[in-house]
Amino acid sequence: MQPVSTLLFAPVDSTNRDRILTARIEKSEIYRDYKKAFEATTGLPLAIRTGGAFEPPLHGSQCSSPFCALLAARSKSCAACLQLQQCVETKAQKKDATLECFAGLTESAIPIFVGERVVAFLQTGQVLSQKPSEAEFSRTLRLLGDWGTKADIALLKKAYFQTRVVRKAPYESILRLLSIFARHLSALSNQLMILESGVESPVVSKARAFIIEHMGELLSLSQVAQSVNMSTFYFCKTFKKETGLTFTEYVARLRVEAVKNLLLNSHKRVSEAAFEVGFQSLSQFNRVFHSIVGESPSVYRDRLHRSAGLEFSHGARIARAG
Repeated sequence: MQPVSTLLFAPVDSTNRDRILTARIEKSEIYRDYKKAFEATTGLPLAIRTGGAFEPPLHGSQCSSPFCALLAARSKSCAACLQLQQCVETKAQKKDATLECFAGLTESAIPIFVGERVVAFLQTGQVLSQKPSEAEFSRTLRLLGDWGTKADIALLKKAYFQTRVVRKAPYESILRLLSIFARHLSALSNQLMILESGVESPVVSKARAFIIEHMGELLSLSQVAQSVNMSTFYFCKTFKKETGLTFTEYVARLRVEAVKNLLLNSHKRVSEAAFEVGFQSLSQFNRVFHSIVGESPSVYRDRLHRSAGLEFSHGARIARAG
């Protein structure tokens, strides 16, 4: 990915800018909804943070490990945790990274980019990859003893043996879902940087309006480039620079979001929704939808309506109780 603008990446206040951007993403509806669904489905904590933050990011989450929470209250083990954070961030500058802490629990970081620069990380973990054992717990206690860390051993042992176990293959699948979401957030980050800096050109604004107007049609790159009086080559370069997405990626995401809205109507067939927004084949639609959303259209729709049904039932119970 190319930088949105060299002005956006001036080193003077880039760290502060990243913190502001990360805070905006954290407060966004898309992040809050995803975090809620992710934690409810996987039971794992999820956090977003800028690089170099000086606190363990997963502590405080409802899904965080009680064992990790106990260790975070001790200076030496907390320092070891922060050191691990630095290591996993360094390793995750190009792609997802997972490391184990001194107690054998995983920490994973998934980078979020603006252009070619990492501005934040999604983080999860605090799980074991295999069933906890007496030998591993004893080894951890010896390390804590070497550091002079005092703790309630009975309480620590109980928390350790209650640590969630997620085997390697399922955990890698969870990280793949987070990688897909991180790409969404990277696109969102590019958009936020553009909007805040006011650098979107009239050409791109006009092109986006044209795409939205003709989204349900057979839309080609040359057609959109022609609508803004640019060559295909220069339009591609300009559009990618300012949006963080290729023309194809942008149109695909726009159409998928439109389909998601149409699927709120329980009487609308998935195939009808797909063709209505401009997809030319069901196989193409299913592939694109899964790559962006992380699940098939039918699974998404079932979950959507199940959730709506549960909310309706909950509301009905409250009404009856009132």
